[in-house]
Amino acid sequence: MAGSSGGTTTDGRKKARIEIIPLIDVIFFLLATFVLFTLSLNTPQGVPVILPQAESGVARDIQGTATISVTEGGTLAWDKDFVSLDEFLKRLQAYYISNPEGRILINGDENAPFNQAIYAFDQARIVGFKKVFIETQVRGPARHQ
Repeated sequence: MAGSSGGTTTDGRKKARIEIIPLIDVIFFLLATFVLFTLSLNTPQGVPVILPQAESGVARDIQGTATISVTEGGTLAWDKDFVSLDEFLKRLQAYYISNPEGRILINGDENAPFNQAIYAFDQARIVGFKKVFIETQVRGPARHQ
């Protein structure tokens, strides 16, 4: 039929159409969900420990950061490698030489000996690091009465 719209066939049935706008909306929704999920992943750089909880805290930036872990047994780890005290000091000094503006992140198990975490903190300051942080897990909102 001359002048007929593209919505029907010659025998009067409707032609199937794929609506592209709703598909674009779904794709953008999936993309946004993926991006937000990926950003929420906060992969630890150190060995697995149960972090102590705190009511305050901020997200950490792992760029330019060395992670020192103190386990429940009091052993030290540099990033994911367990190290002796001598090896820890050597790595700390080498890291400072290569990156004097770098950051040190200490994540200790909640049952770790306090003196080991203080030792790691103190040695980082002695070597010359100005940015030494303690990693905690943010506790849910507290109710103050």
